[in-house]
Amino acid sequence: MNIFDKTFSPSEAEVRYLDADYVVVRPGSFVRCAITGTAIPLDELTYWNVDRQEAYATADAAHEAFRRHGLTGG
Repeated sequence: MNIFDKTFSPSEAEVRYLDADYVVVRPGSFVRCAITGTAIPLDELTYWNVDRQEAYATADAAHEAFRRHGLTGG
């Protein structure tokens, strides 16, 4: 997949989130943040939850997800 190709069309990937890594189940260039809906390029994916299999765009979005699910984090 070459993003500089004029026929390139960004598509949503399907990802399985693991403890310290993730596995791309269906190829694509991004995943969606579970809180904001923002597209997160796979090469910028940093935050996710293994139990809920959700990705988060930022640390704040990840914190909001934990807060919504009744976890305070300390």
